[in-house]
Amino acid sequence: MPKQKTHSGAKKRFKRTGTGKISARHAMQSHILGKKSQKRKRKFANAAILSEADTSRVKRLLGDG
Repeated sequence: MPKQKTHSGAKKRFKRTGTGKISARHAMQSHILGKKSQKRKRKFANAAILSEADTSRVKRLLGDG
């Protein structure tokens, strides 16, 4: 049986951490930033860790089963 291909959209958006968690960028950070507080915008810079519910779905797209 042939190998499964990695989902091209997922590999651009998600990254595995050393412990096996999935990191992603925060939503709501690209435009309409004037009404968002500086504190909130600073937190967008740090990578978000996906919840367990989403992790299994993204790992399947990345080819981790």
